[in-house]
Amino acid sequence: MLRPGIRRIFMINLWRQLTKRFSKRQRRSPEEIADLFRFKYSHFKDLLQSNTDLAQIIADITERLQGHDVFGMGYVRAKATMAMSHAARMVRALNALSFHRYAALEDALERIQNHIREDLEAESQKAARCPDLVIPLERVHRGMVDWVGGKSANLGEVAGRVGLKVPAGFAVTTRAFELFMDQGDLRDWIRKHKTETDMTSPAAVQEFSETVQHLILRTPVPREIQEALEAAFYEMETKAGQDLGPGRSLRVAMRSSAIGEDSDLSFAGQYVSVLNVEPDRLAETYRVIVASLYTPRAVSYRYQKGIRDEDTAMGVTVLAMIESVAAGVAYSMDPLRPDPNELLISGIWGLGPYAVEGVVTPDMVRVSKKPGFPILEKTVSVKPVQLVLNPDGGLREIPVPEADRARLCLEDDAVRRLAEAVTRLEEHFGGPQDVEWAVDGEGEVYILQSRPLQILRTSPSDATTEPTAEGDEPGLICRGGAVAVPGVGCGPVHVVRKDDDLADFPQGGVLVAAHSSPSYVVVMGRAAAIVTEAGSVTGHMASVAREFGVPTLLGVPGALAALKRGMTVTVDASRRRIYEGCRQELMEESAARKPFMKGTPVYETLRRVAAWIVPLHLVDPKDASFRPEGCRTLHDVMRFAHEMSYHEMFRLSDSVADGEGWAVKVEARLPIDLYVIDLGGGLIPEAAHRSRVCLDELACVPLRALLDGMTHEALQEEGPRPVNFRGFFSVMTEQMLSPPRMGAERFGDKSYAIISDRYMNFSSRVGYHYSIVDSYCGRDPHKNYVTFSFMGGAADEIRRNRRVRAIGRILEAMDFRVDVVGDRVTARLQKYPCEKTAEHLEKLGRLLQFTRQLDMFMDSERSVEELARRFLEERYSLTAEPPA
Repeated sequence: MLRPGIRRIFMINLWRQLTKRFSKRQRRSPEEIADLFRFKYSHFKDLLQSNTDLAQIIADITERLQGHDVFGMGYVRAKATMAMSHAARMVRALNALSFHRYAALEDALERIQNHIREDLEAESQKAARCPDLVIPLERVHRGMVDWVGGKSANLGEVAGRVGLKVPAGFAVTTRAFELFMDQGDLRDWIRKHKTETDMTSPAAVQEFSETVQHLILRTPVPREIQEALEAAFYEMETKAGQDLGPGRSLRVAMRSSAIGEDSDLSFAGQYVSVLNVEPDRLAETYRVIVASLYTPRAVSYRYQKGIRDEDTAMGVTVLAMIESVAAGVAYSMDPLRPDPNELLISGIWGLGPYAVEGVVTPDMVRVSKKPGFPILEKTVSVKPVQLVLNPDGGLREIPVPEADRARLCLEDDAVRRLAEAVTRLEEHFGGPQDVEWAVDGEGEVYILQSRPLQILRTSPSDATTEPTAEGDEPGLICRGGAVAVPGVGCGPVHVVRKDDDLADFPQGGVLVAAHSSPSYVVVMGRAAAIVTEAGSVTGHMASVAREFGVPTLLGVPGALAALKRGMTVTVDASRRRIYEGCRQELMEESAARKPFMKGTPVYETLRRVAAWIVPLHLVDPKDASFRPEGCRTLHDVMRFAHEMSYHEMFRLSDSVADGEGWAVKVEARLPIDLYVIDLGGGLIPEAAHRSRVCLDELACVPLRALLDGMTHEALQEEGPRPVNFRGFFSVMTEQMLSPPRMGAERFGDKSYAIISDRYMNFSSRVGYHYSIVDSYCGRDPHKNYVTFSFMGGAADEIRRNRRVRAIGRILEAMDFRVDVVGDRVTARLQKYPCEKTAEHLEKLGRLLQFTRQLDMFMDSERSVEELARRFLEERYSLTAEPPA
């Protein structure tokens, strides 16, 4: 018999619960509820999809920021635009879910998007417009680089400020280029057709290139440019008149000097230079050089290096032709064996193109930079042919006299004078230099070009390892050659005998050719390694290969005969060996590739834009800064919207009772009274219009998994749970004496599941406990998640807290992220494959069944760990006494 005071409190609480239960309230129609659920679910799916897509974009941008992958400005614009679009879609979807609860998130997104747009639209500050079409070389300096291009600017610097001998000449400015390109809407036509071209396809690039070049070559050179060329040429010829000799006219070399050329990026050989040009071919040759801006290798190079067409203009360097007896390249520091006290000179007989094009293997001389420039090492190659000037214009190949073929092409005195010149250039420009030189018949040394040298930081042993003299290694195919780029690459052999062979070059292929060529740049982004039978480590292709970090061996004897198309090989360029098959151990030893994209204009643009996309500042949802105003990047917006979407979908359960008229009862031996509300696809087609369904007619993947757990055989075998009387009376006393709590409903309430084929929002009141399981379980792991919330209980606060802590221990062991506050536990698990997500849901179903009426067993702190351990060990049976 209850005492009068206790009886009075008990009756008041009972009356309050009955009043709440049966009070009248405004109810929506089942059709309205159905439309509401479908509306919310549709927007939730949109949000999930954009969350997945935006996460992939962020991952891709992060990968590109490593600098190892090729991308162009089109990539930056496309990814930024897509990222903004998906973030906006997520914000719209979240506000649709919440009836515009997060309007401030739209303001945050707009602020971030404005920053991104500003960075995308920002142009580099252009130099003042050049007033001249041509400028004499003696007036040119590096400050004019935006007017005359890198090659002319550097040569003017060499002549005027370093004081070294440079051929007489003049620079055709970028103003002339702009005047030429402004004719007939050339720029707009090129821009339009480039956007329609797949720049990753060699065949597409070839077609685009040929079309553009044909168009440029048909465009007449404006009269103003022709007159400027002729005037500058004849002024130069007049000054050189006495030196030409009777009956001889001045011939010139016309060399590309593009904006960006000879900067920190090596444009090695991407544009055309024409030697021995006659006076009446100046305008025609100028047009050819402009057209070279769109050769396949130049177009591919700019795309792969991230250089926009609008950031490129073509200047031309015009130099008096030097009839050289020897020419070549000098490095102020060996790029493969960097030593600040040594420099490297390579040379051949005649004119220089055969040295840089890899046609003739040059002599090599290593020189000390100590006073007197002592020669440290000479390597003489056989040089069977040479290029000389053709009296009728152009060049011709002639044989080298037999006595000179195996003779060093430079006398020691010329070597020392050249070494001194190269050292002065390094000192003036403040870093290692790549220098083209020529020596005329009088022994005079001329500097034809100087530009920054790409240094490959590596161990000296990488470039000098000698092949073993005796014995064959297992799987060794061939060995020897010169190391242009150390490293290891593995892939299928692709033999290139002509440029057309590049069209079907495979990703990760090993390029094998007779000699090196800068045209291979079109596939360097895909090449695992390069092997040639002839070529120079100081040539153009070697320079470009170093930028891309492609392991490269040049001058490998018998490579074409030994390496057949399609066979898989491993090129160990560091040790100058090529093996059959893929040698994983060598791949693992190889150093990582140089991040060659870093420092390019497009990389810097991506880096600036990515600062508004990639970083994540909103990490902890419980932090005070986790709000729309705290969003500083698209990643923050994405994180906030995704987090809040879970809360909004949880709120579906608040309206679920209003959809009772639309709910379908599940007829099965379940521990709950379950009704489902189908958003579409949650039931098999045959059961779509029934008022009652069985378990087999449920098509919802997450609900089926959850119910499988709730009906697990071991739990069904347990039978009625014995009563712990001490705990039971504690629970009953708490219910009678305590004021009513939010969510404390009577035993026997209905449970609801809002379902589709892949989605479930399950809400259940079992006794005085309220649980929600919200889950998506589909093919894309990035969309999959399980969110669980459990609260309430009939016992006192201490027992309820122990209960949720026990549940929390179990969930943590199941890899959920868990938060326990008072008598509520929330947990989330995400980004698992569908099968694993379903496994977790099945265990969650078991947990829901295991924890029913558990309050009475939570007598001590020991019960928290003990009950968690019992569940994880699948010992679901509980005795009448609390666990010890």
